[in-house]
Formats: sequence, C-alpha cells, structure tokens
Amino acid sequence: MQDLTTGSVSRHLLHTTSFMLVTMVFQTLYYLIDLYWVGHLGKEAVAAVGVAGNLLFLVLAVTQMLGVGTTTLVSHAAGRKDQAQALLLFNQSLVLAGVAGVVFFALSMWGRRPYVDAFSADAVTAQLAADYLLWFLPAMCVQFGLASMAAALRAIGNFKPGMIVQTATVIINMVLAPVLIFGWGTGRPLGVTGAAVATFVAVVVGAIWLSFYFIRRDAYLHFVPADWTPRFALWKRMLSIGLPAGAEFALMSVYLFVVYAVSRPFGAAAQAGFGIGMRIIQAGFMPVVALGMSVGPVAGQNVGAGRADRVRETFRSAAFMAGGGMLLLALLCHIAPAAMIGFFSQDPAVVAVGDEYLRIASWNFVASGLVFVSSSMFQALGNTLPSLLSSTVRIVIIAIPAFLMARSPGFRLVWIWYLSVAAVLVQLGLNLWLLEREMRIRLPLAPAPAAAPVQP
Repeated sequence: MQDLTTGSVSRHLLHTTSFMLVTMVFQTLYYLIDLYWVGHLGKEAVAAVGVAGNLLFLVLAVTQMLGVGTTTLVSHAAGRKDQAQALLLFNQSLVLAGVAGVVFFALSMWGRRPYVDAFSADAVTAQLAADYLLWFLPAMCVQFGLASMAAALRAIGNFKPGMIVQTATVIINMVLAPVLIFGWGTGRPLGVTGAAVATFVAVVVGAIWLSFYFIRRDAYLHFVPADWTPRFALWKRMLSIGLPAGAEFALMSVYLFVVYAVSRPFGAAAQAGFGIGMRIIQAGFMPVVALGMSVGPVAGQNVGAGRADRVRETFRSAAFMAGGGMLLLALLCHIAPAAMIGFFSQDPAVVAVGDEYLRIASWNFVASGLVFVSSSMFQALGNTLPSLLSSTVRIVIIAIPAFLMARSPGFRLVWIWYLSVAAVLVQLGLNLWLLEREMRIRLPLAPAPAAAPVQP
C-alpha cells in the first residue's frame, strides 16, 4: 500500500498518473492499430465495429459503477489505516462483479441481434456487427472481475500491477488482431470476428494474470473465500456511490445511440466517419482519463484521513494538468483532422464526415478534461449524484433536439456536433458549481471517525 495522505499532492498525482498513462498509451495504440486493420476491410466493417463498440460504453458504465464504489470505500478505509475493512470490501466487490458480469452476458447475448438490426445502416453492417459481438461480449463479461481487482489496487495506491498486466494484454491483442483478421500464417481469415477473438484472448489472460497478485496471504489485499458470502449492506454502500457514476457512462451510450440513429439515413460512410473520429478522441483523452483515475484514490485517501486542505489541492492541481493537456489535443484536431481520419480510411465521404466532426468537437476538449477531473472529485467525496445530474442535463440538451432536428428538411450531422459542444459547456458549469457546493458541505472535514467494527 502507498500512503497518499502525506507528501506532495502534485507529485502523487504525477506518479500515479504516470503508471496509468503507460497503460493508456498502449491502450491508445491498440485502439488505433485495431482500427487501422479493420479499416482495410471496408467502410461497412468500420461501421460495424463502431455500432458493436457502443456496447462497450454499457460495460464501462457497469464496471465504472463497481470500480468507483470499490475505489472510494477501499481508499477511505486505507486512509483510516483500517486494513480489515479494506480487505472485506475488496472481496465483496469481487462477488458483486461476478454477479454483474453473468447478468450482463445473459442479457446482451439475448439482445445482440435486435440491437445491431436497429442501429446498423444496412444489412451487411448488421451482420458484421453481430459476428463481432459473438466474441466481444464474452470478453466484456470477463472484464468485470478485472475492473474490480484493478480498482481495489488503485484505492491503496498500488498502480504498478494493473499497469503491467493491462499493458501486456494490450500487446497480446495488438499482435493477435491482424493475424486473426487476415489469417496470416493460418490461411483462415476471420475478418472483424478476428478482432473480437483477439480481444477475448487478451482479456482472459489479463484476468488470470492479475489474480495472482491477490493469492499471497501477506498481501495488503488478498482473496479471502470466507468473505465471499454476499453482504448486501456493503453492496448497497458500494452501489450508492458507484451507481450514479456508472449511469454517467450509460448516458454516454445514449449519446452514441442517438448519433447512430440519426445518422442511419446518411449511410455507412457517415457512421464510419463518426466512428473513426470517436476512436481518435477516445485515444487522445487517455491521458486525462489516467489523471482522473489517479484523482480518485489520492483525494479519497485524504478524505478518509480528514485532510481537507489536501483534498482541495488535489482538485486544483489536477484541473491545471487536465486543462493543459486537452488544449494541446484540441490544437492538433484543428490543425490536421483530415490527415488523422485519412490514416484509417481513404474513402472521401468517410474522411469528410470525420474531418468535420473532429474540428467542431475539439472546441469542448478543455471543458471535457475539467469535467473528468470534477467527476473524479465527486467520487472521492463519496457522492456521485451531482455528477450524474450534470451528465443527465447534457444528454437531454443533445438527445431531444437531435431527434427533432433530424426530421427537419436539410438536416445535417454538423448540427449535432455544435449542439454537443454547447451541452458540454453547460455540463462543466454545473459540475463546478455543484462541486464547490459539495466541498462546502463536506469540507473542512471533521476528524476521521473510528473505523466501524467488521461484522463476523
């Protein structure tokens, strides 16, 4: 365990972010390389992976729900120096993750075909998306346990195991993807299905590998089978914190569903251009995501220790870092958006849509970075409802007008891009106001309470 309640806050943020950033860099390379290979299969394949990939945000929503609840409560316990409670919370998180993973797998496999038929631009895209999901969904099911273990390690300031394992799995994925997609050496090309199989293999290897870090009985966090009997009171505490945070990612899925629904009449090229642009943005946002994942445990341990000054300092330092990084990304997307899209597709229609999307969306990058940081602060404080409220307002601002505008003569997708920029600015304003209110209520903190006894 690393004690984050003493020493330089900025140094802790940079140190923990550096570990996460290594993972994110490799994850970024995977996103881009995977997209590059799929791009060789045609615009329908790119669109299919984009449609299928929307379900990733639902997985992120649920794993975020589990991860945030785990990170917050375990970091608070670690800040109080209460190892017994941290250990119990970790093991209960694993059980909850297992239940959630099984339920997700059953429901998503059942709804796989209706989903792709509803959101794909044509029959070819729908079939490719269905084939991709047949292997991608089992991979996402395994992701639940992996997310729980990684969240617990972050809570105690131990970022290294997650970095090593996730980096290795990304490399496995990067190597396997072209082999399986094009049949190199096997003579049996699997197309987009090969990309999904590569993901499945990599995630399974990662879950098994990370499990070994929790086998040793002298580890700060380790498996305790006696603690695997469901404790519904603890599940309720985790979910009360994590559910609003998970709902934020679910709202991101709503945004993507809206875009893919209104873009269907524009064909596979429009969906592919948007899909490539989204992947590029996701890749560019990895540093601020890494920073946000560091803010949670750093601020969370100090919340548990009753260090109000350090909690506020964490936000100030992280906001400065996020704003600077996102400004650089915005400039890049203004300078050479067509070149970035063109690397993944040579189709002029695809490039035109992606170029326009990146130029407009980049206006909200700085605001989005600050939204990430403020959302992580809500998680550390143990109340994620304000962040969910601002995200809901953002989606409402986008979704309702989008469907209304789509019925108008002369409707263009660019209208949705501008609407999204305005919605993010509104979300940022709400987040900052609600965060200041939350910190006035919870900070300065009372002295850290004595740990509640662990129930046998």
